[in-house]
Amino acid sequence: MRLLCIMALAATGLLQAQGSRPFSHKLHLKLKLECTGCHAQAASSSSASDNLLPKKEVCMGCHKEVTIPPPPRTPIAHFSHVQHLRLGNIAPLLARAIDAKTFLSPPGDERAHLHGTNPCTACHRGLDESDAVTKAAMPRMADCLVCHNQIDPPDSCELCHARDMQLKPADHTPDFLDRHNRKSTVLDKPSCAVCHGRKFTCLGCH
Repeated sequence: MRLLCIMALAATGLLQAQGSRPFSHKLHLKLKLECTGCHAQAASSSSASDNLLPKKEVCMGCHKEVTIPPPPRTPIAHFSHVQHLRLGNIAPLLARAIDAKTFLSPPGDERAHLHGTNPCTACHRGLDESDAVTKAAMPRMADCLVCHNQIDPPDSCELCHARDMQLKPADHTPDFLDRHNRKSTVLDKPSCAVCHGRKFTCLGCH
């Protein structure tokens, strides 16, 4: 197994110092590794603050040296992998929402990734093509709202997010109220509904 890993790394030009290159899920998935083989803690995780990155000992089965950085801060305060894994593969559910145009964000190419039987990749999409760890592989709020669809800001926000978390989009600057109603401003109303609710109307604020 160790030789197989080294050969695959060398063939893709990724055999470099562990701390100086992005992590490739694409490469590791080609080795037929299971998600829970590296992220073993996910199956029993019931807190958003749990560190679900692989243990160093797991990586050392193939690598001589490895540096695992601390997990980034998450905007989610309350989340249970245990509860969500009990639901099984929710990819068909997300796909139906996109097809029905009830998905509260522009889906981009996400529909193409909602296939297969791995329940992890329903929310963590595109890992089989990923050569770097980015936010693109993390669930979007629109994913969550397919099921958690009672939006009542600000009260409903704290069901998942910490009260002190800065959730306001970067473009919501102090002049946003004056700026967002100009003809030149392009607004995507479904994306507004992610925070403001499905029944959001202009008259709801104005």
